[in-house]
Amino acid sequence: MEDKVKTAVSQRIASASGHLNGIKRMVEEDKYCIDIIQQIQAVQAALNKVTSIILENHLNTCVTTAIQGADPDERTRVMKEITNVFELSNKV
Repeated sequence: MEDKVKTAVSQRIASASGHLNGIKRMVEEDKYCIDIIQQIQAVQAALNKVTSIILENHLNTCVTTAIQGADPDERTRVMKEITNVFELSNKV
């Protein structure tokens, strides 16, 4: 993963982590449920963006290399990985 991508991902994860700590405090302080839910949704959106960044990086590096490579087993393996990720995300 390129340093630029690592930095972007790390910053977004740190931000989401901070928001999670804020949500924990909100629960402990018995804040309004809808406010808590909205903060949870914001964290979920942030994590979805992290997923997108990492997926884009993976497609542009590992997957591209495998598809352009001469090893058909490697192409199949990488394509199966991508399929499995999407299958798992649909189960949640």
